[in-house]
Amino acid sequence: MTDTAVVPRTPTPLTLLGTGAMGTALARAWLAAGHEVTVWNRTPARAQALAAEGAVVARSAAEAVAANRLVIVCLLDDASVGDALDGAGLAGRDLVNLTTGTPSEGRMRAAWVEARGARFLDGGIMAVPPMIGIAGSGGYVLYSGSPELFEEHRDTFTVPAGTRYVGADPGFAALYDVALLSAMNGMFAGILHAFALVRPEDIAPKDFAPLLVDWLTAMAPAVHQTADRLESGDHTRNVVSNLAMQAAGAPTFLRTAEEQHVSPELLAPYLKLMERRVAQGHGEEDGTGMIELLDLRRGA
Repeated sequence: MTDTAVVPRTPTPLTLLGTGAMGTALARAWLAAGHEVTVWNRTPARAQALAAEGAVVARSAAEAVAANRLVIVCLLDDASVGDALDGAGLAGRDLVNLTTGTPSEGRMRAAWVEARGARFLDGGIMAVPPMIGIAGSGGYVLYSGSPELFEEHRDTFTVPAGTRYVGADPGFAALYDVALLSAMNGMFAGILHAFALVRPEDIAPKDFAPLLVDWLTAMAPAVHQTADRLESGDHTRNVVSNLAMQAAGAPTFLRTAEEQHVSPELLAPYLKLMERRVAQGHGEEDGTGMIELLDLRRGA
């Protein structure tokens, strides 16, 4: 058997629009991996540090877009993306928008880009700048839009962070992004409320923290149970602690907050939804049934 030499793949040259904290981290990861990177920033001085590391600094966004087929955009918002790309020649380009936006903005931007002759991917970065380019950091980027574009440039995308392709609908990356961050914010709200309750006492936060981590970790499998119930539509099967029982405990939560001189405003909306669902005759359900109260299309 004859050994076949493996020819190293030449790193894809790319353009990056936006050199804020995240854009700079992305650029540095690609530069370190041997990619030729052209950068542009509305404030040119903010791109100069990257020039010292080997990046080419373009004088305009249009010049930067013209430099490479693969164009990554990481700006403040969708309006900034439109302003930067207005007048740039997009025909034949592969545009990847990593700017935080809404699902509708992702879909509209995809149509706008494709009408100008380019392929499009929208992205949601599930990481903070210090996680970019760090193996094992756990950071990743959600991508949605052209599957062909994603597959062609997958190796390039995996340089700064892991990748998750979530569908051809260009709005899905933003939807997943905001859904995941919403869950994170809800968790943070509960964490803050918990610390606020114990704060007035002789309880060191560092002593309480391991208990809180263990408890949240034990509760994490409820995510899969919630998904199963939502897919089946049955909120009453194998219920361990029904909604009526949970709602009955709500006054204790509120009285405890009052005794500890803690505002209940992080917790009260959830408890009110619980009480509403029980009042509608769904006390035998698991808490997942409360999702029906959040669906404005159903007149909830």
